[in-house]
Amino acid sequence: MSAQENPDISTKFSTLNVNAVEFVPSFSYSVAAATAVETPPPPAPAVVGGGTTDPGPGASGSGSATPATTPDSTGSGGSTNALPSVGAPAATPAPAPAPASASATTPASAPAPGPAPVSVTVNSSNSASPVPASPATTPSKSAPSAEAPPVENTNSVDKTANNETDAADSWDVEDDAAITPEDEEADDAEFAEGEATAKASKKKVVKVEENRSKREHVNVVFIGHVDAGKSTIGGQIMSLTGMVDKRTLEKYEREAREKSRESWYLSWALDTNQEERDKGKTVEVGRAFFETDRKHFTILDAPGHKSFVPNMIGGAAQADLAVLVISARKGEFETGFDRGGQTREHAMLAKTAGVKHLVVLVNKMDDPTVNWDQGRYNECKDKILPYLKKLGFNPAKDLTFMPCSGLSGYGLKDQVPEELCPWYRGPAFIPFIDELPSLNRKSDGPFIMPIVDKYKDMGTVVMGKVESGTARKGQNLLVMPNRTQVAVDQLFSDDYEVTSVGPGENVKIKLKGIEEEDVSPGFVLCDAATPIKTGKIFDAQVVILEHKSIICAGYSAVMHIHCAAEEVTVKALICLVDKKSGDKSKTRPRFVKQDQVAIMRIECSGMICLEQFKLFPQMGRFTLRDENKTIAIGKVLKVVE
Repeated sequence: MSAQENPDISTKFSTLNVNAVEFVPSFSYSVAAATAVETPPPPAPAVVGGGTTDPGPGASGSGSATPATTPDSTGSGGSTNALPSVGAPAATPAPAPAPASASATTPASAPAPGPAPVSVTVNSSNSASPVPASPATTPSKSAPSAEAPPVENTNSVDKTANNETDAADSWDVEDDAAITPEDEEADDAEFAEGEATAKASKKKVVKVEENRSKREHVNVVFIGHVDAGKSTIGGQIMSLTGMVDKRTLEKYEREAREKSRESWYLSWALDTNQEERDKGKTVEVGRAFFETDRKHFTILDAPGHKSFVPNMIGGAAQADLAVLVISARKGEFETGFDRGGQTREHAMLAKTAGVKHLVVLVNKMDDPTVNWDQGRYNECKDKILPYLKKLGFNPAKDLTFMPCSGLSGYGLKDQVPEELCPWYRGPAFIPFIDELPSLNRKSDGPFIMPIVDKYKDMGTVVMGKVESGTARKGQNLLVMPNRTQVAVDQLFSDDYEVTSVGPGENVKIKLKGIEEEDVSPGFVLCDAATPIKTGKIFDAQVVILEHKSIICAGYSAVMHIHCAAEEVTVKALICLVDKKSGDKSKTRPRFVKQDQVAIMRIECSGMICLEQFKLFPQMGRFTLRDENKTIAIGKVLKVVE
């Protein structure tokens, strides 16, 4: 049997070991052995290249078998006289084990191809599967197998000394040919297991480190009128923090110059699709991230055009910090701030979306019509400040103004040079947001993540910002309002794969158990044990901001709540609330008009996820829009059904 099966077993083993080498270093010996049998010369260079593995036929077993055979080697030495004699010189020249093993190879392999498969057999005992071998070898072999892998290269000299006798030893074992097949199976299983653990452990280690980036996650949304320079500032920040490499920017610059739009090239880092680049207008919320020593910032680049305000609301819903970009250029600031301009509406929507801090960047200060003029900066500031105060931003605590230039990058990472702007010596934008006090987040609550977007990529991937709680790989979650059970397959926090995500992070989650068609933006991924409330009818307190006519029962509009947009109808007006005292009227009003606050019952066209505002503000505040204008903001008081 052994005669016929020899070559075929050896091929089995050689293929087996070739794969294993990648994962278990100690097996590289056996591969070297296999190659040594076919072609004697190559092993010597192999050693020179990577000192850790040493080749040679005996080297195959050097992991464990070598020390094992020593007791036995004297007996087996008799079988081949050539080998011990070669072994003797090998022991003396300590520095160069390689040539010795190489020279040993030739005589060993020349006499017969037999040793190859068997030398591997000996090696297999390395993987701790006890082999019914000749009694002399077995006990001694199993003992060192435990300590073998760590001492791979320390004993390389002794190994080479004993290697030669190894081959001889293996012939004794050969007589017992019945070993090889079962051995191979055991070996196989062992390998599969070893491979898996090696893979897993490797990945785990890396991930845990990456996952524990203790930096705080902050989501920054850039808002403001169309053409104020939001995308350009975003692109400039990425270029200053090294998130976009120079060559990419040079390519953008070249392409932009070909379209005679050379001042747009920075915004292309965030405006990635062709339509946005051709028109120079952001349509969807662009995403990117940058890091400082203390924090990890996700940039959300909202569109400024009034047709795309719904997209902007989705972006603002994920933000902790809003940056209102206004253009100091003559005429541009005025159009943005007058009624119907987006500067007003965006600031108000950001406040409604629950943004804690607003930074106002007065951009384009390097424009020829402005030229870092303090008068113009103060004029813009004084015009917009009363409006922002009216929205509820407190200038002392959560409102900051600073001049900058998005195109040249002044005032973003480093302070504006004194010769340009002697009158503003405050901090630059990135250091300032880095120093802001950290946000208190609910990491102990149930996991809640409103879904902003979804796509297909070997499974269903959903994107969004974790509002509370944590999720881990393999955890079971629910997609509401459909009550679909899903399992977390992979987690990505800003393109890095991680093992768990916490509140405030902008994440992509790959889900098992749901089709991409069954998810739509506005659904909520939540904990299976404590799912989020869903409802169709709810009571809410609503502030009417601007509406020409009156609002009464039966009025319909589009409601934006977290990331969902749903058509709603006012079912009944319950009472009016006095703005100053907060008292509720005794009688039911027949209508509400601009600047009034009312409590009303609202019915949605479909089921949506929402929570009471006082329990969970992010899931309980909403805006009502009609005819492309934001007409009201409100908060959910109670979910009726």
